[in-house]
Amino acid sequence: MNDIHIGAGALKELGELLRNRAFSKVAVLVDENTLHHCYPLVKPHLPAHDLIQIQSGEAHKTLQTCEHIWQRMTDLNLDRWSVLVNLGGGVIGDMGGFCAAVFKRGLYFVQVPTTLLAQVDASVGGKTGIDFHGLKNHIGVYKEPVGVFIDPGFLQTLPQREIKSGYAEIIKHWLIADGEMFLAQRHIGLFTENWEELIRHSVDIKAAVVEADPLEAGYRKILNFGHTIGHAVESYLLQKPGRELLHGEAIAIGMLCETYLSVKKELLSKEALDKIETFLVSVYEKVVFTEEDIQAMSHLALQDKKNTGATINCTLLEAIGRAVYDQPVTLPEIQEALRYYQLL
Repeated sequence: MNDIHIGAGALKELGELLRNRAFSKVAVLVDENTLHHCYPLVKPHLPAHDLIQIQSGEAHKTLQTCEHIWQRMTDLNLDRWSVLVNLGGGVIGDMGGFCAAVFKRGLYFVQVPTTLLAQVDASVGGKTGIDFHGLKNHIGVYKEPVGVFIDPGFLQTLPQREIKSGYAEIIKHWLIADGEMFLAQRHIGLFTENWEELIRHSVDIKAAVVEADPLEAGYRKILNFGHTIGHAVESYLLQKPGRELLHGEAIAIGMLCETYLSVKKELLSKEALDKIETFLVSVYEKVVFTEEDIQAMSHLALQDKKNTGATINCTLLEAIGRAVYDQPVTLPEIQEALRYYQLL
């Protein structure tokens, strides 16, 4: 893992890196939100640089947007000794990292995550990618950034819905790797006063998992808990104007469904399900699905990247704080789990 800087001094450390390394040029990738709310906080720490702006949102995490970024990189004469600063949430980090990783066979990039979701998950681990024809992160590469610079102060620029979205990945990290933290924090929830501590703890969990298995040959798959069904839900609703969910909102649904499957497959106790269910339902509002929705979502799981052939591989729980990967599940089981969620 490359350098991860967390805290109020992170932006100063970003400036020092950019000035001390012999980068030929610096470009900053922003969207309209980070340009307005976050760029003014970062700009004083940056050397001479150019801006590349894209539209915000998962709907723009496409090859078409990549073409715009690559054209701007070309117009700015960026070369392999240039660096791209990805200033934004998960979409900017994923797509900016991907564009940098393949442009002229790879130039440097750094991640400056501005959403809670990106700070605890998307910016760490070297996964980059874009969506393709409605399929989440369908095209991408593994490429580590030069550094990750996490300033919890950016959270003050976020609406509560974005905070809740990122919080889902924090909960996921507890459920797969630190049961004691889950049991302690479930009584505090979003009312925590120490986001920096929660961010550090979450990043430490993810970084340790990634270091043990950088290319997701096995153990790293535990990070996908909630994501087989969650990505299917997210991808499906992304195509339904007005019904779109944020990533973490979809993952919360995925975690509820996959916890249910963990009990169904006799890996997890009903008591553990009750604790997880009570907490998640208290934080996240229920989303209503029709039977038609459930059928379509379940079939999207056939495209999940963890699958082998026609087998849908899922990460499930065998205890609060302990996950098991490569658990085969069937389409009817996914449909059953989604119907169970509807009855909550």
